[in-house]
Amino acid sequence: MIRFFHTADIHFGVENYGRIDPKTGIHSRLWDFKQSFDVCVDAAIKEDIDFFLLCGDAYKTAYPTPTQQKLLIESLLKLHDAGIPVIIVVGNHDHPLSFGKAHALDVFSSIPLKTFHVFSKPDILTLQTKSGPIQIVGIPWPTRNNLVAHEAHRFKDQHEVTGYISEKIGTLISTFAATLDPSIPSILCGHLTVSNGIFSGSEKCAVYGTDPLFLPSQLAIKPFNYVALGHLHRHQNLNTGGIPIVYAGSIERVDFGERKEEKGYCAVTLNKTADDSWTATYEFHIVPSRPMIQLDIKLTAERDQTEQIIQTISAMSLDQAIVKIMYHVPEDKQDKVDLTAILRACQHAHFVVGIFPVHKVNVRPARAHINTHMNFETAVSHYFDTRKELSDKKDFLLKKALALRASLEEVTDEAV
Repeated sequence: MIRFFHTADIHFGVENYGRIDPKTGIHSRLWDFKQSFDVCVDAAIKEDIDFFLLCGDAYKTAYPTPTQQKLLIESLLKLHDAGIPVIIVVGNHDHPLSFGKAHALDVFSSIPLKTFHVFSKPDILTLQTKSGPIQIVGIPWPTRNNLVAHEAHRFKDQHEVTGYISEKIGTLISTFAATLDPSIPSILCGHLTVSNGIFSGSEKCAVYGTDPLFLPSQLAIKPFNYVALGHLHRHQNLNTGGIPIVYAGSIERVDFGERKEEKGYCAVTLNKTADDSWTATYEFHIVPSRPMIQLDIKLTAERDQTEQIIQTISAMSLDQAIVKIMYHVPEDKQDKVDLTAILRACQHAHFVVGIFPVHKVNVRPARAHINTHMNFETAVSHYFDTRKELSDKKDFLLKKALALRASLEEVTDEAV
């Protein structure tokens, strides 16, 4: 039996929706991510697992600050001190996407510690754990920069390049799998996008149409017993009933698109069966994370607007939460909300993102398609067709309009 923790998308450096901690000088959101990650690290040490797997995006950007680097290294060195190997896959946020520049995780492959293993390019690692050997195929985020610079691909469009990368990486995974020893447990780990994966929040606008996509059938192949992935922030198993294809998800909520998602890590167990093959099971462990609460309040015209919002807030537990308030102003009513009073009512929240009024947009009626070539009767008839409130009176009004025009013509003739 071999046990390991699968985590991903730590994103040290996310500093939205928070403030500087006056005691430490460190942004409160950086502390949130650090504390959530340490829950995972401390559990790994307590359970004395065989190795620890981080599937990419350790940082928010490829240029982490010294503070962000220090906090992450502190956490990972605890695993080193406990004798737990750490396997790291380079993610898209960790990579500078420039030839010759070091990625944000290069330091872990450069320091002389045998417990750190970094996949900065596709490779196979046979890891000797205290419970026996395991084969790990690592696929980092597939960058396209060097490929596009190659003469053969320079004039391909974005979709052609993306398709080429998907095909080549899929072939590479199959080639690696064919070289593995089926008597030894094996896993595939990567920072990739699976075609049937569910995106969260800001990811939706950031990746659609630009990520190389992989089919589950390209990843869940023998002799892999478990496919560990990072990149999508929602925890999910994309191949239930078969070889698990699992996204651990982000360790903390990154934005309001993730406010309803539980965050945590996967505890994976590889067991040897009676026929000497291996099978994988896992449990998703939830870690405490900063709550994000979005209030959508529809105000009524009969009661005080501020009072209605405060009443809704008082019914909620906003303690240490990140809060966004959206209130819908009644139609044809002036916005009279006292923002200062609302902020006082949210004094126990960790951070108030904003208090946003929502006004109903009055739809302008479609203009009638009238031109100078129409006679008077046709033009007026087209006008009444665009006014739904006059539909039952169209014939009457058209008759009156024609009569009025006739009388005006008689007056004009007499004047002449």
